[in-house]
Amino acid sequence: MNKIRRKNLQSIIDQLEELKSSLEGLQAEEEEYRDNIPENMQGSERYEKADEASCNLSGAVDNLEEVISGIKAAIE
Repeated sequence: MNKIRRKNLQSIIDQLEELKSSLEGLQAEEEEYRDNIPENMQGSERYEKADEASCNLSGAVDNLEEVISGIKAAIE
């Protein structure tokens, strides 16, 4: 792989890292929201939606980590 493609791929990695960081922040906010729902409402639809959103965001973060790792492996 030539230097220009490596540089372009590194730029993409940097952008993905920023997006991953943003997603992690939103995931943390959603988890905090879910965790602050009163105990008597923890079986409610509101709680379930917050829990599902948190799990989906966690999966998205994991997927971005895999993409970043794949690109890094291509650069090596």
